[in-house]
Amino acid sequence: MYIGFAFFTILMLWQVYNTYCPLILNELFISNFGGTATDHAYLIGVIMAADNITALFMIPLFGFLSDRTRGRLGKRMPYIIFGAAGAVIMLPFIALMFMINSLLGVILAMAAVLLIMNVFRNPAVSLMPDFTPKPLRSKANAIINFMGYLGPILIGALIMVFPFKTAGDVVNPNIWVPFAITSAIMIVAIALLALKIRENKLAKLTEAEMKIGEEQAEVVQRIEEDKPLGKVEEFNLWVLLASVFLWFFAFNAIETFGSLFSENIIGESGFWGMAVIFTAVSGLASFLPGAWVSGKIGRKNTILVGLGMTILGTATMSVAVFMGANPELLKILVIGCIFIAGWGWGWININSYPMVVEMSSKKSIGKFTGMYYFFSMLAQSLTPIAVGFLFTALGSYAHVFTYALIFMVIAAIVFSFYKLPKKLKQMPNLRYWKSKAGDEEQQ
Repeated sequence: MYIGFAFFTILMLWQVYNTYCPLILNELFISNFGGTATDHAYLIGVIMAADNITALFMIPLFGFLSDRTRGRLGKRMPYIIFGAAGAVIMLPFIALMFMINSLLGVILAMAAVLLIMNVFRNPAVSLMPDFTPKPLRSKANAIINFMGYLGPILIGALIMVFPFKTAGDVVNPNIWVPFAITSAIMIVAIALLALKIRENKLAKLTEAEMKIGEEQAEVVQRIEEDKPLGKVEEFNLWVLLASVFLWFFAFNAIETFGSLFSENIIGESGFWGMAVIFTAVSGLASFLPGAWVSGKIGRKNTILVGLGMTILGTATMSVAVFMGANPELLKILVIGCIFIAGWGWGWININSYPMVVEMSSKKSIGKFTGMYYFFSMLAQSLTPIAVGFLFTALGSYAHVFTYALIFMVIAAIVFSFYKLPKKLKQMPNLRYWKSKAGDEEQQ
């Protein structure tokens, strides 16, 4: 559970960043250069993506470095503590620079936050597979995601209390408060993580379980230390990474431009806070059932069901916008559809990352985590640019859900080519692991 605090801080900060930064940039561009709400969409997309491009290199790099780090605090915690401390300090500067009307200051503060966050994101995520046997990683990922999604729920409430604009289309003078609260909560969460997680001690305690987990891995050919993947595993890895790219390419468009869709199509920027809460609540509700279902029908089939749900949610919204639904109806549909899509997104996320690190050895978890994040971050770097240019050309933010729908469908097609072992192993329960680990220790 304590490992979940790292993911909690990541998702919490990301939600503040993705919700407020496009609105802040849009306001500064209009106030400094004039124009309409969509005239600067492509620039917003480029800025939102440019910072992420550094993550393409930094996340794999710090996964590689943490795999090889040895010290009193372990191999992941030094990066987590340093990165979180820097993010806590720099995050409020985004709001501060906006309050003094400095576009350059906002951009530099955003870049600093993301650079620092990329130091600890890979090590934080790698903590879970470091100490969890392979067949139990979907369940563990469900618990960690459950913890993590409490962050967006909290931020969603803050967005509703502190909307970007108040009545009369006036920028909220207290816009700094969500940034300051996020930093304060991050301090508490990372302090608890640092106090409770002793990596070197945990490595010794879980050694027997990890050995058994390698024997139960859902792979065609057993993964060996310092040996290349077999042909089927290599094919599966590239299919999986391509799918990761495509579904992040789709969903991140909604995350990045959802607040602008809410402000310009629905007419209420604060409403997106409610949508964020419902997305997070649906994710929270989906994680544990998703882990249970994956134990019954396998991770691949669970992800396909999740993709089907995201396709259903985005397709419904696309049709509603195309048919010209009024703002009040759109608000109702956004809540319902985002709940369905968020549930499916939860099932995708809790199973896809464990599938990637299923193909890693004990010494390469950070490396494979880096590969997962390289493709997800590449998608999140490119899609804001693509969507920004599209919306600038169309002159409207109305089609964000149609854009997401198209690439979710492509992702489902690509992922269907993932090859499973001829006979899937039934996932053992926790009692099995405790008894087997006890037998290993006695031997």
